[in-house]
Amino acid sequence: MHRIFLGLIVLLSTPALLGANGQPAGDLNLWGLIKQGGWAMYPLGLCSIVMLFLILHAVRETTPSRFVPDGLVDRLLPLLARREIQHLSETLAGSASVLARALSAGLERARPKIPDANKQKVEETVSESLEHEENAIGQWINYLNVVATVAPMIGLLGTVSGMIGAFQTISAGGMGRPELLAGDIGEALITTAVGLVIGIPAMIAYFMLRARLDNRMMATAQEAGRLLDRLAGDTRDPEEPA
Repeated sequence: MHRIFLGLIVLLSTPALLGANGQPAGDLNLWGLIKQGGWAMYPLGLCSIVMLFLILHAVRETTPSRFVPDGLVDRLLPLLARREIQHLSETLAGSASVLARALSAGLERARPKIPDANKQKVEETVSESLEHEENAIGQWINYLNVVATVAPMIGLLGTVSGMIGAFQTISAGGMGRPELLAGDIGEALITTAVGLVIGIPAMIAYFMLRARLDNRMMATAQEAGRLLDRLAGDTRDPEEPA
C-alpha cells in the first residue's frame, strides 16, 4: 500500500517539475525548488517525512497478523471448551496480537465453576480492551488527518508571505522590472503546490487506513465473540442456525 502512496506523490509533483510547455525545466532541480519556495519549504518537508512515517507505521500496525494470528484461534478453542484458564493465559501471553491482549484482560474475570463462566463480565472487559486497542492504533492514523489539514495551510501561509514580498518589491520601485518579482511569485506558487502535493496523499491514506483498521477490528471482535461462546459452553458452529 505504501508504494501506491509514493506513486501518488510522484504523480502529483510531476507538473511542478515541468516547464510551461510540458518539458523538464533544466535549471529547476529539487534544491532550486526548496530555495525558491522560501522558509515554508522546511515545515512542508517535515510534514512530508512525518506523512511517510505514519503511512508505513499504520500499514504495519494494521496487518492481519497483528490482530488474529494464524493458528491462534484453533489453539484456543479446545482450551476454552475445557475452561483451562491457566493454559489459556500462557497461550495468550505468547501472542503479541490484539485478540490475545483483549482475551487476556477478559479471562481475568472468568469464573470457570459457574455455568456461563461469567460470560457477561468477560465480554464487557474484552469489548473495553478492544476499544482501547483500536484507539491506540487509530491515533497514528488520525495524525495523518492532521498532516492533511496542516500541510495545505502551511502552503497557503507561504503563498501569503510570497505575495507580501511581491507587494513590498513593487512599492520599492520594482513595477517596471518583472524579474524582481519572480522570486516572490515563485515562492507563492510553489508553497501552495507543495502543500497540496503533501495534503492530498495524506488525506487519501487517512481514509484508506481508517477503513482498513475498522475491518480488522470488526473481524477481531467476531473472533472474540466466537471464542467467548465456546467458553460459556456453546459448542455449536457459529454458522449453524440456532
